[in-house]
Amino acid sequence: MLEFDNIRLELESYEEPIAQLKDALHIDHVADQISEYENRMQEPDFWNNVDKATEIQQTLGRLKKRVDSYKSLVSEREDLLALCELANEEEDLDSLEELKASTASFKEDFEKMRLETLLTGPYDANNATITLHAGAGGTEAMDWCSMLYRMYTRWAESHDFTVEELDFVDGDTAGIQSVSFMVKGENAYGFLRSELGVHRLVRISPFDSAGRRHTSFASCEVIPELDQKTEDDIKIDMGDVRIDLYRATGKGGQHINKTDTAVRMTHNPTGIVVSCQAERSQLQNKETCLRMLKAKLFALARASEMEKIEDLKGNQMEIAWGSQIRSYVFCPYTLVKDNRTGYEEVDVDAVMDGNIDGFINAFLSGMKNEK
Repeated sequence: MLEFDNIRLELESYEEPIAQLKDALHIDHVADQISEYENRMQEPDFWNNVDKATEIQQTLGRLKKRVDSYKSLVSEREDLLALCELANEEEDLDSLEELKASTASFKEDFEKMRLETLLTGPYDANNATITLHAGAGGTEAMDWCSMLYRMYTRWAESHDFTVEELDFVDGDTAGIQSVSFMVKGENAYGFLRSELGVHRLVRISPFDSAGRRHTSFASCEVIPELDQKTEDDIKIDMGDVRIDLYRATGKGGQHINKTDTAVRMTHNPTGIVVSCQAERSQLQNKETCLRMLKAKLFALARASEMEKIEDLKGNQMEIAWGSQIRSYVFCPYTLVKDNRTGYEEVDVDAVMDGNIDGFINAFLSGMKNEK
């Protein structure tokens, strides 16, 4: 039947792209690495260095996941081809819709894996620290900041990433003035670096009794988490750092400490400021702040030109009109459009629920085309 033939031809067309994907993911080389690591884990002195052993275990897990995902994709296509042939022979029309849905799912899986081949930057595999700041727009902007925080949290949850809140400053009357949080998971920074910059909101403000339309702004800064060796190599003269202690604020109840455990560090030579109140212990908050400060200084030290600084540290333009990377329009029509790639979505609610993969994918694809 024609419809079964069309599905079969579509699946067959992926033979060459899957072969190219195998080369891009270095599957054969990764398989050799897996064997090497597994042999090392059998050595009697493997656990003598716990930190090194743990690092090897984690690396091995990531490599196995890559190979298993690729093999699963290949198997998925082969199974669909077999099912398509069988259903066509038996003229099983009841299987047609299921086959269409499964083929669409395969194409999504392929696209996700293809995008991983674009994450080749030196920091892409790392965790990401995101800081959101409310900009021009007053209370409306602070509410917008809280909406973005929810959006990124939902996105992280949908990708099985974990979110660890580091610092939280309530808005004056509503929303969030600023928030810092870490997104943990493989390639978190590689995906989320596309979000750095200023985000613009246009909607009827719920805080305006006259029901007028307002425009608000919030900035998003994205920094990769550094590995331990890189952190150890970065030396900071603590005489250049001002440390302020204050009482943690946030969501109330048990989340608020009764002592000054929150920490803010200001690096005087650069003006970089980092804060943390996530831990109960002042010492732990200091350690987290120091890691964040090193990450930001590392970005500056490694950058030889502004473009690279922005690539690592985020867009430092004014959080106001004319500097936005993406606009979210709720009224008079619904549209979310990225100014850099031209990619857009009309389902604003879905985007605010964390469906931002289309924007991320368009950005990554654009980066590849520029190379």
